[in-house]
Amino acid sequence: MIKIGKFNFKATDIKGVYIIETGIFGDNRGYFMETYNYNDFKEVGLDMVFVQDNQSKSKKGVLRGLHFQKNYSQGKLVRVVKGRVFDVAVDLRDGSSTYGKWVGVTLSEENKKQFYIPKGFAHGFLVLSDEAEFCYKCTEFYHPEDEGGIIWNDPDINIKWPLEGIDNIIFSEKDKLWPTLKEYK
Repeated sequence: MIKIGKFNFKATDIKGVYIIETGIFGDNRGYFMETYNYNDFKEVGLDMVFVQDNQSKSKKGVLRGLHFQKNYSQGKLVRVVKGRVFDVAVDLRDGSSTYGKWVGVTLSEENKKQFYIPKGFAHGFLVLSDEAEFCYKCTEFYHPEDEGGIIWNDPDINIKWPLEGIDNIIFSEKDKLWPTLKEYK
C-alpha cells in the first residue's frame, strides 16, 4: 500500500491496476471525500488526463462487459456511489506477462473504494445489490464503432464471479454474443 496525499494506492497482481482508498471526512452533516487529485495520482505513476465521465444505473444481476476499445483504448477510474458491484479488469496488453489474467474487487457505497484500470484492459462488472449506480472517468472518448468485447464466462480467463444470491444474470444482447479471448485473437 502506498499512501500519497489523501489516497492509499494498493497495487494488484497485475501491473498498473490499483485499488484506491481515500480519506473520508465526516461530521454530523455527512461526509466529504476527494476522489481524484492529479498530483497525487501522478506521484504514484498514474499520469493520465480524463476526458469523459460516465454513470450507469443497473439492477441486481446485471452483468456489463467485458468491454474494451480496440484502437482508442481507455484507462478508467471507477467507483460505486450507490449499491455494490463486483468489478473486473482483464489484461489484453500484447506482450504482457499477465495477458489474459484478471483481477476483481468489490466496490460499494460503503467501502468507497475506487479501481483504476489502465489502457489495454477489458472491463466488466456484476451488480450484487438490488441496484447500483456506477461512475467512471475515462482517458479516451468512447467510440461506438471501436467497441470490442470478450464473453463474461470465457473458460480460459476463468473469472470467479460471485454469483451467490444472483438468481438470474441479465445481459445486453451484444454482451451475450462476445467471442472468447482465443476467438477474438
